[in-house]
Amino acid sequence: MPQVHLFISGRVQGVFFRTHTHKKAQELKLTGWVKNLSDGRVETFAEGPMQNLQTFVDWCHRGPPAAQVQHVDIEWFEGENRHGYFRIMD
Repeated sequence: MPQVHLFISGRVQGVFFRTHTHKKAQELKLTGWVKNLSDGRVETFAEGPMQNLQTFVDWCHRGPPAAQVQHVDIEWFEGENRHGYFRIMD
């Protein structure tokens, strides 16, 4: 199953980025997680159909309305489905 691991930087904390990411992932029927990092970035891991993942990655480059995404580091993988749903981590 295709997987993607993203590190998103810019104004991405304090703008409900995790909540909107969770909602978008559920809408796209992806599994995985999203969390804030102590350095101000957001990290997310998602798995699902490639077309849905690409839509998710494209969305992460924009984020929710209040976000100002400056950069997205992307790593693509192929592996086993490790998550049954998409969750927000602390």
